[in-house]
Amino acid sequence: MGNLKAAWRQLARYPSAVIGMVLILGLVGIALYAVIAIPYPEAIRLWRGGEEVWGENPRTAQPVWTQLFSRTRQPQTLVLRSSDPSARKTVQEVTADTRLVTISYAFDYPYDGFPQEITVFFDASYREKLPFASMSWKTPDGRTIRLGQTTVRRAETYRLAQDTTLVRRLGGVAPQEALFADPAAATAKALRGRYEFVIEGSTFEPGSTLDAKVVIYGQVHGLAGTDYQRRDLMVGLLWGTPIALSFGLLAALGTSVVTMLIAAFGVWFGGWVDQLIQRITEVNMVLPFLPILIMVGIFYSRSIWVILTVVIALSIFGAAIKTYRAIFLQVKEAPYIEAARAYGASDGRIIVRYLVPRIVPVLIPTLISGIPTFVFLEASLALLGLGDPVLPTWGKMIDDARSQGALFNGQYYWMLEPAALLMVAGLAFAMVGFALDRIFNPRLREV
Repeated sequence: MGNLKAAWRQLARYPSAVIGMVLILGLVGIALYAVIAIPYPEAIRLWRGGEEVWGENPRTAQPVWTQLFSRTRQPQTLVLRSSDPSARKTVQEVTADTRLVTISYAFDYPYDGFPQEITVFFDASYREKLPFASMSWKTPDGRTIRLGQTTVRRAETYRLAQDTTLVRRLGGVAPQEALFADPAAATAKALRGRYEFVIEGSTFEPGSTLDAKVVIYGQVHGLAGTDYQRRDLMVGLLWGTPIALSFGLLAALGTSVVTMLIAAFGVWFGGWVDQLIQRITEVNMVLPFLPILIMVGIFYSRSIWVILTVVIALSIFGAAIKTYRAIFLQVKEAPYIEAARAYGASDGRIIVRYLVPRIVPVLIPTLISGIPTFVFLEASLALLGLGDPVLPTWGKMIDDARSQGALFNGQYYWMLEPAALLMVAGLAFAMVGFALDRIFNPRLREV
């Protein structure tokens, strides 16, 4: 233990190790924040949710920070509700059964770019007779544009871009562009100022109600952007961190520790035990590692924990067992081992208290350096379509971006964000592992 404490003190002498430790602590902090801020059931609900969860998010919107590198100010999503202070809702009784509902949403638009789309989410209550609604649009320069009209069911969604009659009336221009365009500009340009969206509805039954929410989808959203399913990528980036660290740490720890113990038992007991371990190792070394994982993912389960179990099972009888065996053969002949035998120490005590501690300095750098190997393995399996179907992981995000042509469509953030976190994780553990290797291996100290 004294050697380990001295080794940790020596880490401070290596700037790369200090940087690596800072990065690792940062990743651990992100992982803890993700687990606390977004509990596991909530993370699964958000990641697997559809329009009912992410209905107010734009599709494939860039992160907000990309505006730092652009001269054009792109719009963020605007959600207009009748309960907003700037909105006005009036209900006028025309007859005993008929009521006129007027909802006016006033909002400022200080952006240069056009929004992605405009959608109205109606919410109505009635027994038999459906309410009716017509919409209009008022621009900052005083123009009033008549929009569509529709009967309203209990949960009606009206997308302006899908109203072919409205598109023809606007000259074939998409409504999200025509409604915000500056008519005096020579080129397509958004007109800044205060707009007003007006809904005039009628209900035809006593007690019938009509309400609506207007969503003007922006071009940028949040710190991480969104994907093609409107999901906030920040959920995947945050929760991908504890999953990646857990997978890498458990795989590296399980593989290294179990391999070391098996090698120690084989060397100590010798005979048929050692021969059996060596034959199993030699057979396992010729087995195709990646094809077996692919077969498990295709024919059995793509669960990340099943894959983790198979990875550990295939790795414990790897080439490292022969390296540990060679070291244990030397340690076995040490005088203090003979002394332990002389005073009657049990086999288990000798293995755990005298053999294994001698190899811990070799194990620690291997363990630390092995973590990013398994993190990248999980990402590689996800790129092959074998990622966990439930959990949000970095590899799954990269696979989704690849399958949707993110790079070809200019959505670089979608692929670069999880890829950057993968590289940071790999670099952090590699720097610490290399420094530990130089500390525990005297031959590398002058390299």
